[in-house]
Amino acid sequence: MAKKSVASLQTGSKRLTKAVKMVRSQKTGAYMFVESVMAPEFVDDFLKKK
Repeated sequence: MAKKSVASLQTGSKRLTKAVKMVRSQKTGAYMFVESVMAPEFVDDFLKKK
């Protein structure tokens, strides 16, 4: 089933990338993961943002 969802990201006119970033919560200090699906050109900007 995972193969089907990954393949659906690459079909169509645009190629998309899923980026996962680990962010530390200021309230609890615990780490959490932030996921986003975007065009490959915007991945660097997403990862540099706090």
